[in-house]
Amino acid sequence: MSRLDPLVARARNLVEPYLAPGAIVAVSGGADSLALAAAVSFFVRRRGFEARAVVVDHGLQAGSAEVAARAVEQCERLGLPASVRAIEVRDLGTGPEDAARSARYRALLDEAGDDTPILLAHTLDDQAETVLLGLGRGSGPRAIQGMRPTNGQLCRPFLSLRRAETERICVLHDLDWWDDPHNEDPAFRRVRVRRELLPLMEDVLGGGVAEALARTADLVRMDADAVDGLAIRAMPESGEVEDLWTFADLDTPVRLRIWRRLAIDAGASPGELSHAHTVALDALMQSAGGKRIELPGGVTAVRNGDRVHFVPRDL
Repeated sequence: MSRLDPLVARARNLVEPYLAPGAIVAVSGGADSLALAAAVSFFVRRRGFEARAVVVDHGLQAGSAEVAARAVEQCERLGLPASVRAIEVRDLGTGPEDAARSARYRALLDEAGDDTPILLAHTLDDQAETVLLGLGRGSGPRAIQGMRPTNGQLCRPFLSLRRAETERICVLHDLDWWDDPHNEDPAFRRVRVRRELLPLMEDVLGGGVAEALARTADLVRMDADAVDGLAIRAMPESGEVEDLWTFADLDTPVRLRIWRRLAIDAGASPGELSHAHTVALDALMQSAGGKRIELPGGVTAVRNGDRVHFVPRDL
């Protein structure tokens, strides 16, 4: 690569704002993560920046150790120090994809320690798929916000890059990426969205669908953040609803967020607390006293007159 390709320059520009000393690049060996490693390696080689790659080996497929070793080899050829973190994935009833993702994030956070950024290689295509899956669940704006560019230590610099662009970056760096066979397995809903639904939508609607979905996620996220801010300002400091009349004039979306936050703070399971639960809580707040609602995670919301208490399982 004698002359700097504009796509390589763009990838570096996307990465730079997320870098901090000790930054970790999550690498799978796929095109997206190797392209991310290539972008970060520029700052390590040319500017003496401190960063490293971590290849998480889930051990779920035959030959996974060899794939991980090959990913380490390619990162180190780029000038990016790399190591393998082998993990054990336990499915606790959330499904294999969620279980693997949760185990992977736990391992990365453990490697990083406090405050160190962890760079993930999700692309615009991943964002579009996430939005469609959220729409299918029908669980409100929260589900179609997609992935945030920054969520705590997790950073996603490539959310504006297409998957084909990360493959092009790998070609330009002479990187040999690994195609995960799970990405072709129609048993996974995301694979069917990627291989069947999105191409059909592009064909019917005339192209640009993935970009439109990612843009929609950005717009919904901005609106949702604004409503979240209103809810935070109206949250009772005690964690209890002492006087329901205090919330009577709030708009419904703000109230629903308050009820959800109070329930989670009391121990309700965020992943299982659905829109239907928060709507039921809102109905409880507006009904006559003496009623209760059981929530996921063993929390019970109890109304007594104009007061509502969220009672954890262990009380």
